[in-house]
Amino acid sequence: MKRIFAFIIIGLIFGLNTYSQTYNIIDFGAKPDSISINTKYIQKAIDICSTSGGGIVIIPKGKFITGSLFLKNNVTLHLEKMSCLYGSIDTLDYPGEGEEKSLIFINNANNVTIDGEGIIDGRGNEIKTASDAPEDRPFLIWANNSKTIRIENVTLKNSGYWTLWLLGSEHVIIEGISIYSHKNTDTDGIDIDSKDVIISNCIIDTDDDALCFKSYRKEPCENVVVSNCILASNCNFIKMGTRSRGGFRNILITNCTLRPTTETVRPFKYFLNKYVKAGIKDSITGISGIALEVVDGGFLDQVTISNISMTGVQTPIFIRLGNRENPFGSLKNVIISNIIANSRSLITSSITAVPGFYIENLILKDIIINSIGGCTLSEIKMPVPEKENEYPENRMFRSNLPAYAFYIRHAKNLVFENIKVNLEKPDVRNPFWIEDSQNITINDFTTSQPCRKKFIVKKVNAVDIKVNN
Repeated sequence: MKRIFAFIIIGLIFGLNTYSQTYNIIDFGAKPDSISINTKYIQKAIDICSTSGGGIVIIPKGKFITGSLFLKNNVTLHLEKMSCLYGSIDTLDYPGEGEEKSLIFINNANNVTIDGEGIIDGRGNEIKTASDAPEDRPFLIWANNSKTIRIENVTLKNSGYWTLWLLGSEHVIIEGISIYSHKNTDTDGIDIDSKDVIISNCIIDTDDDALCFKSYRKEPCENVVVSNCILASNCNFIKMGTRSRGGFRNILITNCTLRPTTETVRPFKYFLNKYVKAGIKDSITGISGIALEVVDGGFLDQVTISNISMTGVQTPIFIRLGNRENPFGSLKNVIISNIIANSRSLITSSITAVPGFYIENLILKDIIINSIGGCTLSEIKMPVPEKENEYPENRMFRSNLPAYAFYIRHAKNLVFENIKVNLEKPDVRNPFWIEDSQNITINDFTTSQPCRKKFIVKKVNAVDIKVNN
């Protein structure tokens, strides 16, 4: 009996040591000289680690240049403090075709982790490509059709294309990472097209969308929780779309702070010259704080967004059901609550569909919007175009909208509760403009500008509109 027990203990120790086996890339020939291309040495460490049953591949202190690395089953890529993986600037070091290029690729793999206090720097602005098309540049990290993925604590910088893309994967945990990417446009922070995903305690500062949910596949992006993050973007801070083919379902986003980015590759004149009537004067602003977009078919259902504080944003809330690619989409059952927003343009928050379709069953409550105001009557006389097939964005209709709180068109069964709008300057617009809509309830609306009840809502072919308190 003692002999059997001893064998069990030895087996447990052996198994534990096998799983925690470490593989330092220096031992495989990698050189931290900021010159050598270390792809084959790092990949060899990864391959041996995986085929041996799993373990930890160590990136020690120093700068290691590499091309595409393919992480495999049961491998942890651990970046020690003061270590850095630098992306090669030669496109030949990224063997994928079209958009299938990434510095780190997790493909059809299980139980993969990237962690540590080091840096992964894509050097996206230095990569020499045949064209300026973003798809010619590599992603920084791409997890494709994989399971049980953890990415923790590392810093991700200067991606060539999207920084972290989760496609067709499940059981994913992203915790405590920092993303900074301003060397190119189209450098999203985290793109999610997966299920059973938790993202928490991250800081994301990017030139394109900070947190972007997508649905390229027939399967929906679903069962996602995002919490306690700081998001900065020169585009959209929190976005669902534009790809919406499979749909979005059962998503919760809470306790996040949205702020201006620290820099931008988009010149101020991009906004100032073209959208001067939008009242944009800040040199750096994001486009929309919360952007929910279904324009390629698919659906958006059961989404809750709460406890969000945003500054440096042009439009706090932008919700759009369109038919850019497929007219048979739906957007319903959404709760947006406990929002404080500092709005820096005249492009009002909007909830719009296209003729023949309706956004349904939305609740927006406990919202404070501090807006610049100052719109004059001459700026709102023109009708707002439908633009059914346009790319969805806050300024898609024009540089301002004929309401200073919410512009609503083609919607049913909406509830606005405890909404307050503070204006820096007097504004001639009605707080709400409601068109081709029904069963809209506004409870407890407050404005810093004197406004009689009958002027709170401008109705155009709208029925069952109720304003209380």
